[in-house]
Amino acid sequence: MPQYAVTGCAGFIGSNLVSRLLADGHEVIGIDNFSTGRREFLSAAIKSPAFTLVEGDLLDTTTMDKALKGRSVSMVFHLAANADVSSGVLHPRRDLEQNTIATHNVLEGMRSHDVSRIVFSSTGSIYGEPDVFPTPEDAPFPIQTSFYGASKLAGEGLIASFCEAFGFQAWIYRFVSVLGEGYTHGHVFDFYRKLQTDPNRIEVLGDGNQQKSYMYIGDCLDGILLGVEKGTAPVNIFNLGLDDTIKVHDSLALIVDRLGLSPKVDYTGGKRGWVGDSPLIHLDCTRIRKLGWKPARSIDQGVLCTLDWLRDNPWVFEGRE
Repeated sequence: MPQYAVTGCAGFIGSNLVSRLLADGHEVIGIDNFSTGRREFLSAAIKSPAFTLVEGDLLDTTTMDKALKGRSVSMVFHLAANADVSSGVLHPRRDLEQNTIATHNVLEGMRSHDVSRIVFSSTGSIYGEPDVFPTPEDAPFPIQTSFYGASKLAGEGLIASFCEAFGFQAWIYRFVSVLGEGYTHGHVFDFYRKLQTDPNRIEVLGDGNQQKSYMYIGDCLDGILLGVEKGTAPVNIFNLGLDDTIKVHDSLALIVDRLGLSPKVDYTGGKRGWVGDSPLIHLDCTRIRKLGWKPARSIDQGVLCTLDWLRDNPWVFEGRE
């Protein structure tokens, strides 16, 4: 039975991936420090004899030793990261530590234990504000516009260097924002929380015309696993996203209609919601589609199923400011 390690196993994408791998009959070693991940997301996995939880911080170089020592791990899915893009200017070192230095520690831990295959969750934000839309994987990189994007791009560089120097093989996925069950941060979360507080008024960062391509978590996992199955290069890089986009104010309209509300909308103005926010993220996913990947859910469906999940799971808001 193949053994896989998943960093960030208690996070949104990580916990969903753990469930998928266990359902497919694999043994999984999950790694998390629970700084943002939720133990509740692992409640089913912990009951499985095929799942082992290693609690530790990836900035501690012994964490990967604890996870890999004495085990026959064939691949590491490295999903642990700071995903709060908007707070980058408030905590510029956080992205460096949690997204770049932690990635280096994962790679060194793998090298020490003869594990040479890694899947890395990167981001469409590494393209900054490109000149080409939809943006392909080989687009020229402009100046970086966020600490998050810069730290993820540095992680990609480290991984490619380990592939060249030590014979690693990598699958790098540049995601758009992901929606679905287990979602605990992002615009749907923020809008719903604000409307719970005041159903008659909502503040929207920016001018509401920011345009993004959101992807459902099930489709995201399908793309990741298909790329691993069919990508044979030393470094396989895939965009993952939908072929269409939605504007922020249109997404809000879906949400308030589902909730039966008619709030007054106050926009803060400007084409960016925050420093480093990209007004348009739209990725060209031809490369992964040629392998047979086809998303099953539209953006609208992803937004609404996420909202429904949040309504059914109010506990996710506990302890959140």
